[in-house]
Amino acid sequence: MQFKDLGLIAPLLQALHELGHTTPTPIQVKGIPAVLAGRDLIAAAQTGTGKTGSFALPLLQKLGELPPPEPNSISALVLTPTRELAQQVADDLRDYGRRLPVRVLVAYGGVSLNPQMMALRRGADILVATPGRLLDLHGKNALRLGQLRVLVLDEADRMLDMGFSRELEQILALLPRRRQTLLFSATFSDPVRALATGLLHHPLEVDASPRNTTVASVKQRVIPVDKQRKLELFCHLLRRQRWPQVLVFAKTRKRVDELVTSLQYQEVSTAAIHGDIPQHARLAALRRFNAGQVRVLVATDVAARGLDIEALPLVVNLDLPIAPEGYVHRIGRTGRAGQAGEAISLVCADEATQLAAIEALIGKMLARREVEGFEPKHRVPATGPNKRPPPVVDAKPSTPRAGKKKKKSATTGKPKSRAAAPRTTGKAGKPAPARRTRQA
Repeated sequence: MQFKDLGLIAPLLQALHELGHTTPTPIQVKGIPAVLAGRDLIAAAQTGTGKTGSFALPLLQKLGELPPPEPNSISALVLTPTRELAQQVADDLRDYGRRLPVRVLVAYGGVSLNPQMMALRRGADILVATPGRLLDLHGKNALRLGQLRVLVLDEADRMLDMGFSRELEQILALLPRRRQTLLFSATFSDPVRALATGLLHHPLEVDASPRNTTVASVKQRVIPVDKQRKLELFCHLLRRQRWPQVLVFAKTRKRVDELVTSLQYQEVSTAAIHGDIPQHARLAALRRFNAGQVRVLVATDVAARGLDIEALPLVVNLDLPIAPEGYVHRIGRTGRAGQAGEAISLVCADEATQLAAIEALIGKMLARREVEGFEPKHRVPATGPNKRPPPVVDAKPSTPRAGKKKKKSATTGKPKSRAAAPRTTGKAGKPAPARRTRQA
């Protein structure tokens, strides 16, 4: 099947040709006709399978046929959980709509509000925004939602995971009841399905891939290592394997900074992305990484979704994510559009429970391979689908060892304490003074 068979108009087909997109993906084959027909849609698709195009292309076609919106008004709203994803979706919409008179704006936090308010004075066909910034704009009377025709929730599960439930309720209360609603996500949790039940009207459900699975073209493996040697092992692998480019995920901002400092000391070109870094600096780091000017990009989970990096060969998990779904999104940055990719996770004994949850979610056991010279002293317990790892045994037992029972007192029947034993000698071998006893 080709894009022209999906009912897309000539300007969109020409833009797709210019972008080098020749064949629609499964989610696009199922999603585009449904959106063009005006149906509500709930769709599941793996990251990197063309999910954005499945709603962007028909949305642009429908809005291109309508009159432009009034000042401070919009015709369509795309909500995303992160700034990076908002920027990526807006860029994709502009690329697809390059041959159409459609105005696309993007709004997110971390940057000044005034330029976004000024841009909305002319109105916009499509606004791509994060929930918090959207409410800021509406609260400043810079945005009117009465003309809204289409709502798109992109990565809805991530929005709920990040605590946007209250913001979503406030936004939905502001929108017209008569609208088309599209809900997209790489994974669907029970809370997302509950949200869809109250939000969508007789939706068409499209499942273009098994839920919570990883792309088959990504080779995945685990390297067991002690926690305190993870940074050292990563630097060793970077030198020995001569990785040209790698995206590294760490659990905290502190861990990101530690690895960046270590790599910069070794004169490795490195950039970082986390919540403490200003938005303009984060976007600059992404541009440098995409341009090949940076060899290692280190990020927290803020970058797990929304990074569109072409031909990324490798993703490394310096630390496993707390939620197993985060693993699916992290490694989804490689192996995109059917290309080969590799995902390596450095796992310590403390992360056995998280590893077991990941393997249960994706339905397979990840191959393990230790690196010579970095064999862990604390072994990672056996894991696998439907098998919970045994608890990690503390090296210092908290109970007395068997065979050495404490002697009991003849008067009280309780174990004697060493500290209570009377002293028979004082300093320098002199007799100790007699202990005073309380009179009965």
